[in-house]
Amino acid sequence: MVSFTPGHKKNLGPAGVTVVIVRRDLLERARRNLPSTLSYAEMAKRNSLVNTPPVFAIYVVGLVAKYLLAQGGLPAAAARNAEKAALLYATLDASGGFYRGTARPESRSQMNVTFRLPTPALEERFLAESTAAGFVGLRGHRAVGGIRASLYNAVPLEAVQALVDFMRHFQQRYG
Repeated sequence: MVSFTPGHKKNLGPAGVTVVIVRRDLLERARRNLPSTLSYAEMAKRNSLVNTPPVFAIYVVGLVAKYLLAQGGLPAAAARNAEKAALLYATLDASGGFYRGTARPESRSQMNVTFRLPTPALEERFLAESTAAGFVGLRGHRAVGGIRASLYNAVPLEAVQALVDFMRHFQQRYG
């Protein structure tokens, strides 16, 4: 199974975890009348223990950070993500309009690639056949419909290549 599901395999950890990096001088200038749970200054003063921390989620973020460092750090992750997105967008662009990206080229996401097919019926066929081929989570983004492939850090280049191969074969059959 190759998963492109947006609900898991996020980039840093489980949904709901936020990592904030703030310069100390900005903390000193922060508003003082904020509730403690909304105050980065208060969070820093209390070592992020204003409330009960989500221990498991923090543990997972630590594991992901160690993994990313072992893989070359953020520059290497950015390069891998750019390569995955470029491969998928090149397939869309080379399809002669069979696959139509929903984002303007200057606004394309490297994490979530959304596209449409010529008809809703063909999109349903694409989703059914891609599911049968072992792909999951490709049903469209709630804001634009169509198809959505999420390319988070945990999605390997090989998975994107498999999707691209599927897309090319699908277009040969139905395009």
